[in-house]
Amino acid sequence: MANEPSTKLTLISHKLCPYVQRVAIALAEKSLTFTRVDIDLAAKPDWFLAISPLGKTPVLKVGDTAIFESAVILEYLEDVYPPSMHPVDSLARADRRAWIEVSSSILNDIAGFYGAATPDGFAAKSKALKEKFGHVEQRLSKGPYFAGPKFSLVDAAFAPVFRYFDVFDTIADFRILEGKPKTAKWRQALRERPSVQVAVASDYSTRLRAFLLARNSRLSQLMQMAA
Repeated sequence: MANEPSTKLTLISHKLCPYVQRVAIALAEKSLTFTRVDIDLAAKPDWFLAISPLGKTPVLKVGDTAIFESAVILEYLEDVYPPSMHPVDSLARADRRAWIEVSSSILNDIAGFYGAATPDGFAAKSKALKEKFGHVEQRLSKGPYFAGPKFSLVDAAFAPVFRYFDVFDTIADFRILEGKPKTAKWRQALRERPSVQVAVASDYSTRLRAFLLARNSRLSQLMQMAA
């Protein structure tokens, strides 16, 4: 089903939200026209809270109907708009959904990594990330994408993960992705994908650095020392 002109798509967004990026990437991959509306999650407008029961981005408005939670939005887009970004086989599709959950778990660890207040907490989150990327490295195919030559929803889910590391790498070498050649190749392929590039504004890195610096965390301290 094509995106009919009468069906207006509006993506309610936050400029740094990785879950928003997933949806923006899928929308771009499906060549869908949409309007993006950025909000401040620190001062959520009433109209947003009225359509987002969990108070989180993203929300996709399809006409007057609001869909929330990125995984649900991705599945809706997959159900309605071509091209398919999931495999046809049911078992393979379940596998891809499971790895999307892995990406969400990694995003949670990344939040713990940049928010850790103590050196011990920071080291623990670094270790957790190394271990999870070890599982990723073992799972990856020959590439260039997660399961081979075709870009999928798993790729859309992991691209925002690696975007964090593009900024982390400018702070210090945390060695989280060290010794993972397949992961490095996949990361580069995602970085070069047009849909991934347009998923954030041109000032994303600057905004993320400012956000990280304001966390009053161990990472913030390292940023200050490196300045």
